[in-house]
Amino acid sequence: MPITEFLVRNATYFKNDVALVEINPEVKGGTRTIWKEYSLIESDRSGAFRKQITWGEFDIRANRTANLLLTRGIKKGDKVAILLMNCIEWLPIYFGILKTGAVVVPLNFRYDTAEIVHCLSLADVDALIFGPEFIGRVEQALTQTPRVKNCFYVGEDCPSFADPYEKLITYCSSQAPSIYITDDDDGAIYFSSGTTGFPKAILHAHRSLVHACRVEQNHHGQTKDDVFLCIPPLYHTGAKMHWFGSLLVGGKAVILRGVSPDWILRTVSEERCTIVWLLVPWAQDILDAIDSGRVRLTDYELSQWRLMHIGAQPVPPTLIKRWKGIFPHHDYDTNYGLSESIGPGCVHLGVENIRKVGAIGVPGYGWEAKIVNDRRETIDSGVGELAVRGDGVMKCYYNDPKATDEVLDADGWLYTGDMAERDDDGFIYLVDRKKDVIISGGENLYPVQIEDFLRANDAIKDVAVIGLPDKRLGEIAAAIIEVKEGASLTEAEVNEYCMNLPRYKRPRKVIFAKVPRNPTGKIEKPLLRRMYNSAFLVAQQNEIFVED
Repeated sequence: MPITEFLVRNATYFKNDVALVEINPEVKGGTRTIWKEYSLIESDRSGAFRKQITWGEFDIRANRTANLLLTRGIKKGDKVAILLMNCIEWLPIYFGILKTGAVVVPLNFRYDTAEIVHCLSLADVDALIFGPEFIGRVEQALTQTPRVKNCFYVGEDCPSFADPYEKLITYCSSQAPSIYITDDDDGAIYFSSGTTGFPKAILHAHRSLVHACRVEQNHHGQTKDDVFLCIPPLYHTGAKMHWFGSLLVGGKAVILRGVSPDWILRTVSEERCTIVWLLVPWAQDILDAIDSGRVRLTDYELSQWRLMHIGAQPVPPTLIKRWKGIFPHHDYDTNYGLSESIGPGCVHLGVENIRKVGAIGVPGYGWEAKIVNDRRETIDSGVGELAVRGDGVMKCYYNDPKATDEVLDADGWLYTGDMAERDDDGFIYLVDRKKDVIISGGENLYPVQIEDFLRANDAIKDVAVIGLPDKRLGEIAAAIIEVKEGASLTEAEVNEYCMNLPRYKRPRKVIFAKVPRNPTGKIEKPLLRRMYNSAFLVAQQNEIFVED
């Protein structure tokens, strides 16, 4: 059964129930994209833009999107990309693409033009649906991706190189297209990256998407009455696959465009949210705001909030201890996953196992897990590579059989590249990562990209970028810079030079030192981590370093 059948079922049985709400504090009393049909609501609620859509309207919007694409020649197996900020249009477009039998390709809204070009080309994308934040990047990217024949713009004042999505779908049928889709048909391509920083295209079948729905609902017990607060970006498997639990039961979800503690708590209060998925920095900010008095819990109605769960990065046990001290009635869970395993849940802690905070948990619903040595032989003790198997494992890295063979074996095991060990109770703990990736605030940073950028500076002889521990973000990027002999360079000058990088990629710490390399010329990053991690932790605890 394809995942689109869940939407059809909800539209049949819960037609007039609210499916999605968007709240955007950045738009005060104004409009963004106006849907002129059905019972959509726009209002200035508590100073924020608000809009909602029922399950019946959701399905109709998806059908209209599908029929628009079909009239433009999109067919089963074609690839259609989405490049949108979180908004109420996002998920109906996603499901509209799926209803054509095409493969939906979500793009990271932080991608620069070069990354957009790379992803469109790698995934063989045939059409693109994008929003107003990306006009400049998309216009440049289209000059380098001739395969993309159809480009649709979601917003007002459509640029000349695109077609107006909202206007066009009003002329399209609201009836579902007759496209036969099976569990094994290709459904979605998500992007990940290795240490080179260039994304790989991760291909999933509909079977994977359906499995994600069932895993999420099994882990967190969603019912029709639950309300899920979605804050992370929908292009990522994490946010969407957690929402899939709401899809499975026909529950309401709220998309919040904002991460301030006040807006999170206000939205939980006003929308009666019961389940909230947070990243570590957001949970930390909420606790700090409460401790400092910047927000007062008595200003909000939070008694219905039953579950807070965290994923995307290691979770400090001290954070959960603080959280439970303030919210003792909350269940807590953490989920481990990767895009290759359709996001969160292949390993999860479980709300009943809070005593094991610090572990990523046990194999999730419908999943198997094992730890292997360098020969990929299962080991019962000690540190090894974590491998997982289940219906949520990707089909392949699209257009990259070599990379696929490196992580998938003939028996369906996915080798994650994460080093882990089990305790005597069978709970899995992450120890280190094989891949040279920094996870900062739930976002992956790829050191090679930053290093290549810095090496273009005439004063820099060599550079290594590593992750240093951070109590709020999990890790931050630190640049160890070796200055050329006779040249001079200050931290302020490095920071100024890095203004040309996206903000999230800029190093937050600059260290001037020699960059050690081994006899084969590779940077000795384990040595650098040993040199600086402990010192940095001590310095943070003593508040020597100040975060921006």
